[in-house]
Amino acid sequence: MTPHRAAAIAALSLLAATPGMAETVTLTARDGSFSVDGDYLGFDGEFFRIEAAAGRLTLDAARVVCDGAACPDTENFVPDLRISAAPSAADVLLPALIEAYSVRRGLTLLRERDGGQVVYALTPDEGARPVLRLRVTGAEADEALADLLAGAADMAVAEREALPREVALAEEGGRAALDEGRRLRVLALDGIVPLVAVANPVTQIALDDLAAVAAGEVTNWSALGGPDAAIALHLPAEGTGFMQAVDQVLLAPRGLTAADDAQRHATLQDLAQAVSADPNALGVGSYAAQGNAVPLSLSGPCGYVVDASERELKTEDYPLTAPLYGYLPDYRIAAPAREFLAYLVSPAAQPVIARAGLVDQFPRLVPLDDQGRRLANAIDAAGQETRLEDLQQMVRAIAGGDRLTVTFRFRDGSADLDAQSVSNVALLARALERGLFDGRGLTFVGFTDGVGGAAANRDLARERAAAVRDAVRNAARIDEGRVDLSVAAFGEALPMGCDEVPWGRRINRRVEVWLEGGYR
Repeated sequence: MTPHRAAAIAALSLLAATPGMAETVTLTARDGSFSVDGDYLGFDGEFFRIEAAAGRLTLDAARVVCDGAACPDTENFVPDLRISAAPSAADVLLPALIEAYSVRRGLTLLRERDGGQVVYALTPDEGARPVLRLRVTGAEADEALADLLAGAADMAVAEREALPREVALAEEGGRAALDEGRRLRVLALDGIVPLVAVANPVTQIALDDLAAVAAGEVTNWSALGGPDAAIALHLPAEGTGFMQAVDQVLLAPRGLTAADDAQRHATLQDLAQAVSADPNALGVGSYAAQGNAVPLSLSGPCGYVVDASERELKTEDYPLTAPLYGYLPDYRIAAPAREFLAYLVSPAAQPVIARAGLVDQFPRLVPLDDQGRRLANAIDAAGQETRLEDLQQMVRAIAGGDRLTVTFRFRDGSADLDAQSVSNVALLARALERGLFDGRGLTFVGFTDGVGGAAANRDLARERAAAVRDAVRNAARIDEGRVDLSVAAFGEALPMGCDEVPWGRRINRRVEVWLEGGYR
């Protein structure tokens, strides 16, 4: 563990008990009407933030004078955006996005290394004062979130969601909850995938079997329909954000922990390379860093099979989608930094994300003709409560349209949208504002799992579809009548996975978006 990381973890553990160690300043009204002392927390170019006896205060710099050693030079202020990011993001994704943003804004980009961080200065002209400095430090999820909560970073980029203990510490320390929708953004998509060598004859694996292999409970390929040979298990290094994501979504829900004797790899690229060279290897790796290894399909007990692909990752039809999360603090950030953060999740950033090797979130179309497998599954799985006329009605409703890859799913045991879906609300709203769907109709189609009665499930599906439609409508600043936003619901009529297993029920509970007539 590096000294910086140790300090960050210590800061996280002490956050709830330590109100702050900043220097004291005095803010005095320019008209002399009041004066207040407090620990200096920051200045965003417009407002001062201090921790005073009355609590945290944000005061307009145009109306007060700051006195104290910590007070900034407001006349020559250059906003700094401090980002603690997963190494893959710090080394590849963020540099690509920063460079593309500077070109888009017509700014000159200067880079320099300052200790363990890279500083990117965006200036109008070479030699001019920067309009924004971005300080990017590579950090695993524990360290990045600790930096954010301790005030050492203005943004944390992690390969996993915040853990309950981190959310609790954030709340106790007076910060915004880390799972709050407006504080969490999905920057890009990846997937946790089982990888094998080209020479391996196995082509698919059940999700529970994959977890059992990763936990060391299944050790021979014969248990997976392969040859009588020991499985050489490869996993990401302990403590990395990606391994924590594997624990979070694959192992922990089944009460399992990773095998002690697995071969560990510092990078996902190294893992894929090692797997590709060994016919008996199985690696739990990354869709974006699969190299020459081959991903196995995931199967369920009822015969459903799903592949890891760009489409399935965007729609979350693949059960092990692994978003790259961006966490923001609960305080104001300088306007130039806010503009950069808005760009990160904008349509303009999506091609850059794709070129960096990750899966972007720009909506793609899935024609009805390309959905033969799942329509066949729907017919095959139809129970007594799903009538032929229900299936016919569904097909008539979606005929002539195309499914968007934008899909909305819900947190386990909750009617709240998951993190990827919260981002999808914003993305779809921006697409509406840009006029991408003007003059056509978008239908929000609700589906459920097969638990419960068919009629009740259709009602629940309609309620959720209407709620998502309203969330998108409220987020989009558009005139009424530009786009027809309607709702339909077919309950359990179109399953994507097996209701016999939790992950199948989860991906069956969704709201799809169908576009009338496709893009123009």
